[in-house]
Amino acid sequence: MTPFIEQLLRHFVVLFVVVEPITLVPIFGALTRGAEPLFRRRMAVKSVVLAAIIFWVFALAGQRLLETLGVSVAAFKIAGGILLFLMAVDMVFARQSGLRSTTVREQDEARYREDISVFPLAFPLIAGPGALATLLLLLVEMGDSWPEFFGLMAMAMLVLAIALVLMLLTTPVMRVMGETGANVVSRLFGVVLVALAVQYVVDGALVLLG
Repeated sequence: MTPFIEQLLRHFVVLFVVVEPITLVPIFGALTRGAEPLFRRRMAVKSVVLAAIIFWVFALAGQRLLETLGVSVAAFKIAGGILLFLMAVDMVFARQSGLRSTTVREQDEARYREDISVFPLAFPLIAGPGALATLLLLLVEMGDSWPEFFGLMAMAMLVLAIALVLMLLTTPVMRVMGETGANVVSRLFGVVLVALAVQYVVDGALVLLG
């Protein structure tokens, strides 16, 4: 396996863990409970398209924003690692803080919305702070290589495609997995994300101290 393919697989795994398409299913099911199938399909497709747009805009403008603000790569790695660590703790303990999931009040507000594709589906459930920070962390690691950039974005779009398929299959997926199964998956992903977050903080700290 070539280094480029290994890097693509790593990017896919990291983004899959952060976006969590599997645990998105019960949230989507709860937000669209009792809705017509056509409405659910429209919300799923629209939210994924919007999340893809957010990813592309952030990927193209994020690094320039950091440069404009004078934020070093090392500092952003530490900040991003801390953010991912907080999100991972929420995942391990199945807490709702707004970093990866919606809060109770946000869920109540979403129930009265006719269009939930932008909020809370596209943001913060799919393209939330953790996912955007991770995307930018992966981008700053690879430098100015366009093949690697498009490879990373291809992996991001693949994760979004999986999220779309799972949302469209919410009913059968929930029948098999259930709420407990989703929480178990989230906790397992959280453990992996803790290790990744600590690694980012260590890498950033080593650069600053070295």
